[in-house]
Amino acid sequence: MKTSLTPKDRVRMALAHEQPDRCPMQISFTPEFARRLRAELKLDDAHAHNPHGGGNTYQLERALGEDMLLTSVGWANSYYQSDQDYTDEWGVGWKICPYETPFGRGHYTEPRIHPLADDDAITRYRAPDPHRPELYHAAEQLMRDHGRDYFIAGATVTTVFETAWALRGLEQLMTDLVENPELAEAILDIPFNYHLTAAKKLVGLGVDMIWTGDDIGGQTAMIMSPAMWRRILKPRMARYFAELKAINPRLKIAYHSDGVIQPVIPDLIEIGVDVLNPIQPACIDPAWLKRTYGDRLCFWGSIDEQHTLPFGSPADMRAEVRTRLDTLGKGGGLIIGPTHHVQLDTPMENFHAMVETIKGM
Repeated sequence: MKTSLTPKDRVRMALAHEQPDRCPMQISFTPEFARRLRAELKLDDAHAHNPHGGGNTYQLERALGEDMLLTSVGWANSYYQSDQDYTDEWGVGWKICPYETPFGRGHYTEPRIHPLADDDAITRYRAPDPHRPELYHAAEQLMRDHGRDYFIAGATVTTVFETAWALRGLEQLMTDLVENPELAEAILDIPFNYHLTAAKKLVGLGVDMIWTGDDIGGQTAMIMSPAMWRRILKPRMARYFAELKAINPRLKIAYHSDGVIQPVIPDLIEIGVDVLNPIQPACIDPAWLKRTYGDRLCFWGSIDEQHTLPFGSPADMRAEVRTRLDTLGKGGGLIIGPTHHVQLDTPMENFHAMVETIKGM
């Protein structure tokens, strides 16, 4: 007789709005925090850690008892490729932005060179080929090694808007959307077509979820009007979700956006989103979200990465986790974890307080 749930069982129960033995957990890390955590746990994995899950060994995730593992194909894998300025395969130039913490020096990577900044570059541009077999070797390996026991999410985040503005430049793309919408639409289609091809391939490999989305929310408002989102992104994402669910009707679809996105949550439900990520509590009230949409949506994230995790105490951390479990996680419907990759400035005692409270330790 089966006496315990596998991680995959646990996530499936939660996403069916059932209460599993404990809330399923997913946590990702910046490369610097991953190195620090590996050293503390005395793990021998020396591979570079991709927070989106492209090519990881998953030793850290499995040691912590996580339930969902990520595998990523797409432009989001361009983050954190080097500790020196570099240019990715899309032609986007990245600048290294270092920062200091009590636990050492880390760095962010920010797009600074945009290959489609000039209008005449657009007709000559050739995106990377999403059909290359080597792009999917890591996902194939993950499915072979862990697809039976773990819930696997195929990541194609930065699905349309974020990749498009990296190619064009944010200010210029926003100007184009108003002054030259035909040009803007052509640029948006470049990442849309690439990531849809990648997502279809991942669904064919058997992943349980496709994680999509773009940051469209700021701290106090959306960074574009809801009307603009409905014009340029909603139809594309509706097609994206429909084509994926035509391949596997049981597939779960997660949509990511930081910040304030309350005006378009009903639209996301309408076009087929199953799981909303990351539920940034400084911008959206998780308890309100559960009351309002908990019968139609599941949630992933919700632990405050802006304040509590880096700057709170272990007691603050435990209290926040319990609050989320008692509200957002009540009756199932939650995959709990931080709202972003855990940063180098996080005290280890706060990190462990979070994990141990989630696991009921």
